[in-house]
Amino acid sequence: MSTQKKLMTNWRWWLCSLLFVATTVNYLDRQVLSLTYEDFIKPEFHWTDNDYGTITSLFSIFYAIACLFAGKFVDWMGTKKGYLISIGVWSFGAVLHAACGIATTWFVSGVDSVSAMKAVQAGSNVALAVSTTSVYLFLLCRGILALGEAGNFPAAIKTTAEYFPKKDRAFATSIFNAGASVGALVAPLLIPPLATHLGWEWAFIIIGGLGFIWMFFWQFMYDKPEQSKHVNEAELEYIHQDDAEEAAAKAAAAQEKSIPLGKCFGYKQTWAFIAGKFFTDGVWWFFLFWAPSYFKNECGAPVTTGFGQALIFTLYAIVTVVSIFGGYLPKLFVEKKGMHPYAGRMLAMLLFAFFPLAALFAQPLSGMSPWWPAILIGIAGAGHQAWSANLFSTIGDMFPKGAIASITGIGAMAGGIGSMIIQKSAGWLFTWSEGQGAAFTFLGFEGKSAGYFIVFCFCGIAYLIAWSIMKSLVPKYKPVEV
Repeated sequence: MSTQKKLMTNWRWWLCSLLFVATTVNYLDRQVLSLTYEDFIKPEFHWTDNDYGTITSLFSIFYAIACLFAGKFVDWMGTKKGYLISIGVWSFGAVLHAACGIATTWFVSGVDSVSAMKAVQAGSNVALAVSTTSVYLFLLCRGILALGEAGNFPAAIKTTAEYFPKKDRAFATSIFNAGASVGALVAPLLIPPLATHLGWEWAFIIIGGLGFIWMFFWQFMYDKPEQSKHVNEAELEYIHQDDAEEAAAKAAAAQEKSIPLGKCFGYKQTWAFIAGKFFTDGVWWFFLFWAPSYFKNECGAPVTTGFGQALIFTLYAIVTVVSIFGGYLPKLFVEKKGMHPYAGRMLAMLLFAFFPLAALFAQPLSGMSPWWPAILIGIAGAGHQAWSANLFSTIGDMFPKGAIASITGIGAMAGGIGSMIIQKSAGWLFTWSEGQGAAFTFLGFEGKSAGYFIVFCFCGIAYLIAWSIMKSLVPKYKPVEV
């Protein structure tokens, strides 16, 4: 054997880095709207928070529905084409947002330019026509974005399964999944300056255009390991070291009974997972979509300023660092305390359910310093990420392998519905409470500040509610028997 064959190539890690970039871009594209809403889009299109709540709520349900079919689509098209189409669709949807201003002028009579649209008198019929038309246009763009973004994780996970042996897959997944955290950290430092200096449209175009650049690299870098000219025999042998074991596992899975979708709803374990997703997914999406608006309205720190960007960066830095330890706590309970894995997981989830209670203090302490809400919301967000990681693991604890995909899809829908309710309710509440002013009070807060505090209160206790329902439905470990 030649020296060339003895030395293993490492092409799989180059592809893993490409997955990391795709996930980062995925998260950036999702964040452009929230980081441009308050200072650019809201005044230009005469939106209210209720309008924004409509858009964010429907995006949540669009994404949840698309997730049900994304995995099947990637399997059908193959990894290369499936990923190309997914990122192409979401990048097109992201860039298309930039045309919403011009498109609105086409549909609204008497408004022949973007500058004329901005100058429309607030509260007039023309302003209402502008806001209504633009909301529908943005919804179209968000729907396209959600449709494409749903394919990112199925395609990335499929790639790791093709290029990494079992022992390396968790590590490879953690690397590309870190792109979500990196995207969250980079977004407030990159998007507001682009919108400030070039216009909000260019923020969508430039960030969305990154996906098309990625497609060029994917087209020329990815082939199946057996067909790649960058993978030598040694690396190919390393990649396929589990083939015999996986073949046996697939044969066993083929014989395993699946559960019809309708029958899934007959199990308490299914409803436990539904409750865990329904009450909590919307909390994460609320912080994701509304934090920039909150810091401007309540703390006087818009994302167009360095201070506002620093607050958002700090929030997600805390989420990133603290949530890393979420997966270690159940392992500690099992290995050190001798607990059953399910019992250890539920105990860990109970502890993480207390983290979001920090959100209860964000509003009261915001008067002392804007850093307090940034830190406390960051702790709440970290609690969500740790909770979510363990919640997904409960599916494998209780259901046979043949039902995992179905239960995951049901949970995604439940989370999407819960998120839709929270986003829409928050948008309506903020618009209504702002109009009421001092006439509306809640625990010492007035007007819109009271509205924020009401939503924060729900976010703080949502996880304890979810955990209590889950525990009441499944008091102790009880796997589903088909």
